[in-house]
Amino acid sequence: MKVLLINGSPHEKGCTYAALAEMAKVLNEEGIETTIFHIGRAPVGGCVGCGGCVKAGKCVFGGPVVDVLPLVQEADGIVFGAPVHYATAAAGMLGFMHRLAYSAGRYLRHKPAAVVTSARRAGTVSALDAMMKIPTFYEMPLVNSTYWPMVHGSNAEEAAKDEEGMQIMRNLARNMAWMLRCIEAGKAAGIEAPTAESGSRTNFIR
Repeated sequence: MKVLLINGSPHEKGCTYAALAEMAKVLNEEGIETTIFHIGRAPVGGCVGCGGCVKAGKCVFGGPVVDVLPLVQEADGIVFGAPVHYATAAAGMLGFMHRLAYSAGRYLRHKPAAVVTSARRAGTVSALDAMMKIPTFYEMPLVNSTYWPMVHGSNAEEAAKDEEGMQIMRNLARNMAWMLRCIEAGKAAGIEAPTAESGSRTNFIR
């Protein structure tokens, strides 16, 4: 089994990385392969609704949204991590998630997902809320921990000293491993993912 951890911070080895690395360590101990993918420092714009991905099969603007696709396809579970910027998740990560979901949502469906954030002080809950919107839209079972999945600090070293935060990351990783094994056991027993109904689209203007 494989878990992809996506680092949406402009700092490749910052606080968000410290949280994801703690998760990866536990997942590896559980016998699960991990990859931490950094979206990079270049600005990542949001989806512009051009529809190009419908024909191309991927986002036509390229960048990390396209680079990550092979890893997304191979992954059994995905963790989305980002720091707090202006009381919500970093804009680059939100743009990345929106474009990834719209252009490649078919690769996300029914894969367990977790969201993680980091901050010096405040804004963590609203950041988590913003990132959770994507997994819930694409039928990704949300993996939770023993508290909101966040760490605090101004750099990776400080985040690593957040004992409760790191404990939350370890518990989150164990819950991810447990859910992946439950899904694997279900498939072995002949239980397949449900097929969603489609076709009904109701607007609120008559």
